[in-house]
Amino acid sequence: MHTPTIGFVYPDHAAEDDYPRAAAVLDAALPVAHIYGTDLHAIAELLDLGSPEKLRAGASLLAPQQPDVVVWACTSGSFVYGPEGARRQVESLAEAAGVPASSTSFAFVEAARALDIERVAVVASYPEDIARLFVDFLADAGIAVVSMSSAGIDTAAEVGTLTPDQVLTLAVTNDHADAQALLIPDTAMHTLEVLPKLEAALGKPVLTANQVTIWEGLRLAGVTPYAPEFGTLFAERSQHVDH
Repeated sequence: MHTPTIGFVYPDHAAEDDYPRAAAVLDAALPVAHIYGTDLHAIAELLDLGSPEKLRAGASLLAPQQPDVVVWACTSGSFVYGPEGARRQVESLAEAAGVPASSTSFAFVEAARALDIERVAVVASYPEDIARLFVDFLADAGIAVVSMSSAGIDTAAEVGTLTPDQVLTLAVTNDHADAQALLIPDTAMHTLEVLPKLEAALGKPVLTANQVTIWEGLRLAGVTPYAPEFGTLFAERSQHVDH
């Protein structure tokens, strides 16, 4: 039986150990290739980080792994391009890799649709101007953001140092009663190990960047993963497989 290989192009270093953590649970290979840039959460830097040249370089680093799917594992470095620009970004990555591709921003949209979620709260680590671009991206996909909070953290490296307790506090203090789910959009944040606590504390699905990125890669490979320890998204056996 073919073991799916999902390749991830990941910016710099922060929370990439979420991927081997997931690979140890899921029956899949999840190799990570790193590309580098200034890790500031600022528009010019993010546009550079998600540029076609850098993503092509990431695809070439993954080529020896012969991935079935490649995913740009960065939320801000995809939604900063806007919905149309993010689509072109994914198309360019797919062309470079020679396999289907996606990004974390689209992974959030697909995950919300799979769970029939239309109203969300967003807890962003980014400065507010960057976080608002994610709200706009979701709105374009028909997902209403009923509340948005910004932690105002300037760099991905700093986000990567947040402890599970700090992540839990961010989530609990910034949820909204009208939200069907809470979204935490930053692949620099360690979230996989704390997902059960987050969902238990909030009593609703929680979608986090590395979680949805891994799920999206498997979805595009035609795999329906089942791993309840990674939250409601991975506990649903019936999911959308069309793109």
